[in-house]
Amino acid sequence: MTTTHRMLMLAMALLAAASHAQERKNHFDDPFLQVTNALPACPVPAPPGFTEEEVRKEAHVRSQHGGSCFRVGRCRLPNSYLYDKEIIPRVQQYIRLDGRFDDTSVWVLGERRLVTLMGCVQSKAQAEQLEKAVLLVDDVMGVINNLSVGTAAAPRYRVARP
Repeated sequence: MTTTHRMLMLAMALLAAASHAQERKNHFDDPFLQVTNALPACPVPAPPGFTEEEVRKEAHVRSQHGGSCFRVGRCRLPNSYLYDKEIIPRVQQYIRLDGRFDDTSVWVLGERRLVTLMGCVQSKAQAEQLEKAVLLVDDVMGVINNLSVGTAAAPRYRVARP
């Protein structure tokens, strides 16, 4: 094996390792669902994900933020992230059964009892109504509204790769 061949193989191995290290996965299993789909041209949000390096940093933050609500008596569960897998399906059900949002394309993400709304709605008023509706779902602590009016506006969230 020549020196050039060895160097080429080493470079390829390093490149593969670097691309693997940067791969984003939903390591924390954050719930993420599409709840409506009436606007097919709406930019699809990227699913939640972290690189291995980001996971190491985020784990500490999540343990601090997740447990603080229990310590101060604002949560009945020992970590606020434990609510999310239950909250997001209820948010999905509530939005779908409400009827006012059938003409939208919306995705929801749950993190620490906060619900992030992403996608496209028909009007600013409809975005505000949707935010207020989600706040009514039991155990939701807050809503982050990243909805766009129409499908032409630049999304306020990371977009999924095609």
